[in-house]
This record gives sequence, C-alpha cells and structure tokens, in this order.
Amino acid sequence: MSKVALITGITGQDGSYLSELLLADGYEVHGIMRRASTLTTERIDHIFNPEDRTFIHYGDLTEGLDRIIYRIKPDIIFNLAAQSHVWVSFHQPVYTLMTNTVGVCSLLETIKQAEQTLGKQIRYYQASSSEMFGNTPTPETGYTEDSVFSPCSPYGAAKLASYWLTKTYRDGYNMFCSNGILFNHSSERRGYQFASRKITRAAARIALGFQDKIELGNLEAMRDEGHSRDYMRGVKLIMEHDKADDFVIATGVTNSIRQFGEKAFSHFNLDFYKYLQQSEVLKRPKEVPRLLGDSTKMRTVLGWEPEYNFDTLIEAMCDNDYKIEKKLGV
Repeated sequence: MSKVALITGITGQDGSYLSELLLADGYEVHGIMRRASTLTTERIDHIFNPEDRTFIHYGDLTEGLDRIIYRIKPDIIFNLAAQSHVWVSFHQPVYTLMTNTVGVCSLLETIKQAEQTLGKQIRYYQASSSEMFGNTPTPETGYTEDSVFSPCSPYGAAKLASYWLTKTYRDGYNMFCSNGILFNHSSERRGYQFASRKITRAAARIALGFQDKIELGNLEAMRDEGHSRDYMRGVKLIMEHDKADDFVIATGVTNSIRQFGEKAFSHFNLDFYKYLQQSEVLKRPKEVPRLLGDSTKMRTVLGWEPEYNFDTLIEAMCDNDYKIEKKLGV
C-alpha cells in the first residue's frame, strides 16, 4: 500500500518538484491549493491525475485542513505554503504573520489532534528559511543549525516563529516534526516576481528583442543560491530520516544579485549594465547583506549533495526562459 503524502503549497516550484520525487518513489500525493480566479496549476498540470495517485484539494493554512487530513489520513505532511516574498512582507506584514505563523500553529494543532483520533503518527515538515538568520554576522563557513537567529523582515520573523513552534510540538508532544532551513533556491519554475527569474526572463526577452530594460533594487545582496529540485531531494531525505531533526540545506557558495545578472546576460552575449535600471522602490526597508549556509550536517548525516552549481542553475533558467519567450513570440 502506498504511503500518503500531503503537500501544502503544491502549486509552487518546490511543491511541483517534490511531487515528482514522491511519485517516483511510489507515494500517493495529495496537494492543497487556494481557489483563485486565474489558473495557478501550470507547474503541476503534467503530473496530477487521480488515476496516477495524485489528488488536489481546495483549502489553505487557516481553513479546511482538518477536513482534508481526517479524510485522506496522510503519513506525512510537507508544509510549503507561505507568503514567500520578503519585499511583500514589508507591505503586508499582518497577512504574512497570519499565513506563515498562525497558519502553521493551526496546522500543528490539527496534526496533534488527528494523531490521537486516527491512532497513527503523521510526520510533519516545516519549510524554514535562511532569512531567519537576518543580520547575524555570517560565520566564515556559513550559518549552521546552531547559529543565532536575528531576522530583519516580517517574513523572517514569521518563519522564525514557525520554526520554534515546530520544535515546540516535537519536544512537547513527542511528534515527528522537522525543520528544513533552506537557503535561496530557484529553478526554471521560479515565480517571475523573484529576482532570479526576473533576471533570466528579462535577459531572454532582451535577447529576442521583446524587452529593452530590467528594473532591479539592491544589487549587492549576497545569496547562497541552489536549484529547487536539489533542495527538494534534501527535504525528502529529511523526512525519511529515522528521527525528527533540523537541517540546513545550502550550496555553501554565495554570490551577489549583481553577479547573477552579469552571468545571465552574458549567457546571451549581452551587457547587463546597458539594460539595467535601478529602483529605490524595489529596495527593502531593511536588507540582509549576506546569506551563506553550511550544510555539513545534511551532507554527512543524510548523504545529500547538490547536482547544480551557480553557473549551471543560471544556464538552465536562461535556456528555459528563452524557449518559453520565443514560443510566445511577444
């Protein structure tokens, strides 16, 4: 009998890659998505079919999860749902806290009660973030699971509260609750509003003659950037480990937004600075200057290694966006 997995945030880049990995391993996969007037399932349309052990349910972190959990009786829950844009969190702090913290508390409480009612353990994964480290001085080899947290955005603060809630339910109720502290990760499926995908798409469109500039905020922010599929392989390993724990997933290499832009545009033999327009509006009220992760624990305990590096990530994203934009023709 297949294990049953439930994924919140199923329609995002992480949810789509995780779904593929779980299906390949024989899981029955259920996803939760919010109802919207426009379709948001393009990342998962190729895999979701009840005949192929895949199911979609409508709901969100604040309503309807108990009904879904009691019906499908999952063995494992991956909570990937969030208001995930740091810049937006400064403009919608209450919504960010309600979704990323209160929603997580509600989900954990539901799981606790469901375990008692259903008489089974439900493993829980919380998507934590490198933004929790904030302005803590970066160690030479990067932040580890034992580094001090000091978030400097509503997003980072909300994620930190959820991180501690996950540990509290693990320690207080002996539940299988694990945190994956993921550093920045992008892919060909990254949302267009995020800097990495905004850059690769603009470079492709400019190369095709469909666009003549790109507008960006802070170029000097340093980020440890990996590929979403690599990171979802790590998440799966975390939840298949024999005990609940917390793990940093990172490449151990940091580059600036400026370097990302230069490499993406050079992929098409373009001068990044010829098309760049900097915007004060796009800068955050408070910026995290540098994020670098140390995933030694992940590599030694679980045997995880990334397949992509900074260059191959950008190449894959650029080639994919060029193909998409050329097909669209506008």
